[in-house]
Amino acid sequence: MRVTINKNISLPIYIQIINSIKEQILSGLLPPGFVLPPERKLAASNGVSRSTVIKAYDELKALGLVESHRGKGTVVTEKIEPHPPSKKQQVFPLSWHPLFDKKLGNVNDTISDLMNAGSRQDAVSFDAGICDPRLYPLHQLQAILKEYPLQSEMLGLCAVEGYYPLREELSRLMEERSLSVSPHEVMLLSGSMQGIDFAAHTFLSPGDAVIVEEPTFLQAIQRFRAAGAKIIGIPLDREGIRTDVLEAQLARYKPKFIYTIPTFHNPTGVVMSMRRRKELLDLAHKYQVPILEDDPYGEIHFTKHKYPPLKALDQHGYVIYISTFSKVLFTGFRAGWVIAPEPVMKKFVILKQITDLHVNTPGQFILSRFLREGYYEDHLHQQVTAFQQKRDLTVSALHKAEGLLTFDVPDGGIYIWCKFPENIPQRALLSLCAAKGVNYLPGNLFYPQESDGEHFLRLNYSYEIPDRIEKGISLLLEAVGELNSRNKSPNVKREYNPII
Repeated sequence: MRVTINKNISLPIYIQIINSIKEQILSGLLPPGFVLPPERKLAASNGVSRSTVIKAYDELKALGLVESHRGKGTVVTEKIEPHPPSKKQQVFPLSWHPLFDKKLGNVNDTISDLMNAGSRQDAVSFDAGICDPRLYPLHQLQAILKEYPLQSEMLGLCAVEGYYPLREELSRLMEERSLSVSPHEVMLLSGSMQGIDFAAHTFLSPGDAVIVEEPTFLQAIQRFRAAGAKIIGIPLDREGIRTDVLEAQLARYKPKFIYTIPTFHNPTGVVMSMRRRKELLDLAHKYQVPILEDDPYGEIHFTKHKYPPLKALDQHGYVIYISTFSKVLFTGFRAGWVIAPEPVMKKFVILKQITDLHVNTPGQFILSRFLREGYYEDHLHQQVTAFQQKRDLTVSALHKAEGLLTFDVPDGGIYIWCKFPENIPQRALLSLCAAKGVNYLPGNLFYPQESDGEHFLRLNYSYEIPDRIEKGISLLLEAVGELNSRNKSPNVKREYNPII
């Protein structure tokens, strides 16, 4: 066996020995069973130290090319041929469900199913909680981009808490909501839904209780259910959450937090009275339960009277406040924010860092300029005026129901919560409306127990144009009338509160 060694190159000698022997084994020059020279003999014949040869032999053993046999020496190993692949190897389908987290087993993709199933392209949409894209302030955005063209600093990373100039603008914006906070107390989110997600991550373990209004925001129910939480629903009336019912449940379940939408509630449109706001805070303080306040609709108000957020009334740091621009500016920007006590904010910052690091920098820059240039106030006024006109049009069209639908007229927000006759099955109405070309969200989706809310529906009036609103309501009432007549239930005067 000949080993090639060149002492004039930088490659270590033991590696040169390894490469030389390895090449001869793999090429077949050294067949299986060939006995390599003893370490001393190979070292002496090549003018190297025995330790160098030992090191090379050890590496060849680690590679599985040679092995040591007592009394025989170092021997080239037998070649192990892989089994030839089966011509008809059977591959079984992967069973995904046992691999999924069991907490997600009770969460249904309800929204996607409703939007995709049986929807016609020309259908009138009262279902999604989005606003009319024709009201987007495109001219102002184009003016900002023209004055401030994209630069490298706008495309890089920013602080996890968010772009500081935007946090300054949000601090000023919160003053209009009777809440005084510094920019350091504000953190940007990818929409207010991320704040709900962070709260679930921070506070909830499987089996923990969380209090919600009943009905409430569908995605909040889904998120808390995904955390394995026990969701306790507290009924609403026209003043908001029933605090008399709430206190008994606080004592019984000791929940991790109370989730509430106090201003233009989703889906009912209810505004929590000042009396109830104070009672809710008093109960939170008494039972030491934090409040997660979701405020996406607070600035969409059609009257001069404006209630302050719970966060503005809280003197003891119990309220975590989340809000968003999705309902008043641009849905696709996915920009929201949170204001929370320092210990909570630290947890949220960690979650933001490991989730998506920060909200996209160009979007934050544009929003910051939009607020700073004074565009926000003018746009908000125009949008609220348009929404009020759409609400009035929707209400006027619904009044033609001749008692088949009952509802309260909301003073703001983007939803109307309706009740239809109990002789009409929800599935039948949903199916018939889809066939006629109008979509809505069924009320049972907004209850922790989906068996509730069977005879309610939610209408979003902010998305469609006026002509299509009138067309859609006409189709909806037509469907309700047909099913009511088909089931031959006598029309009776209905004076119930549609919230309950």
